[in-house]
Amino acid sequence: MPSFHRNQLELIATLILQGAGVGEKNAKIVATELADANSVGHDSHGIIRLKQYVESIEADQVKPDGKMHLSVDLPSVAVLDGGFNLGQVVATRAFDIASQRARESGAYTIFCCNSCHVGRLGSYTRKAALDGFAALMAVNGPGAAAVVPWGGLDPRMGTNPISLAAPWDDEPIVLDMTTSATAEGKVRVALQKGEAIPEGWVIDKDGNPTTNPDDLYHGGAILPLGGPLGFKGYGLGVMLDVFCGILTGFGVARQDVQPSNNGVWIHLIDVEQVIPREEYEAWIAKYVAWLKESRLAPSVDSILMPGEIEAQCRVNRQKGISIPDATWQQTLELANNLSVSLDDIGS
Repeated sequence: MPSFHRNQLELIATLILQGAGVGEKNAKIVATELADANSVGHDSHGIIRLKQYVESIEADQVKPDGKMHLSVDLPSVAVLDGGFNLGQVVATRAFDIASQRARESGAYTIFCCNSCHVGRLGSYTRKAALDGFAALMAVNGPGAAAVVPWGGLDPRMGTNPISLAAPWDDEPIVLDMTTSATAEGKVRVALQKGEAIPEGWVIDKDGNPTTNPDDLYHGGAILPLGGPLGFKGYGLGVMLDVFCGILTGFGVARQDVQPSNNGVWIHLIDVEQVIPREEYEAWIAKYVAWLKESRLAPSVDSILMPGEIEAQCRVNRQKGISIPDATWQQTLELANNLSVSLDDIGS
């Protein structure tokens, strides 16, 4: 597998997106998010997504010049119409608006409709937490049908992820999870690596458990999060369809939009406006210590806070980020089709 530094992945993604007709500013926004995903170990949301994005642009399903505007603009809540621009561009603009207004009023909620795939949610909430906000971000797929409802065999829902983040020392506490057993992208990565997937992630077209990732793309489906308690993941996914799909106006159960489109719900709270920062930090320190001082189960080295694995991976991958051969070959073919030269990138 070839190995790259983060800045090389950013350049690769920027060049390919520009080759597909994306302006330099927006290409860099998207490229930064993709490279960040690779740098923290979430290759499912890294440069593997370039093929999907370029194909969507070529099919006029993603509009790189899509105009964004506030269709609802109220003192405490807004709705940003993304104009079907690249999701990372829409989400970045939404966080800019929410951050400014939360700083003024203490808290702010913004929804997004007509947005394409926004990428890894934890990247956005982490940045907000580094700026002193407690942050929530969730998305649905108005046209997505990859996940079965609890007790069903037919896919009817998206993976409907949610992320929450809060300040803590130099690296925030960051929860980033799907309400399904796995993200679709992780199945895609396993397929490209030629690896089996864990039991309990996917069923085949006949409803049988499977460890073959290819089954998902031939009539299979992803299960709700929770295994025998999957009704909990299903219930959370349903409510995120309500908040991210219905309240945004982007909808649910649609057949006329791409499965990768996202309705978005963002809520920011300016921590220092609701609790003195020193008091907040004291409580966080006490709580983290309380959790980490627990006796350890067999074969467990330490208790980690949400987001610590990604923070450690970010440090480890400074030495280099390995890209699966199939993903790199896909990227080279994409660049060649767009007449984009990657000869000077190195590896």
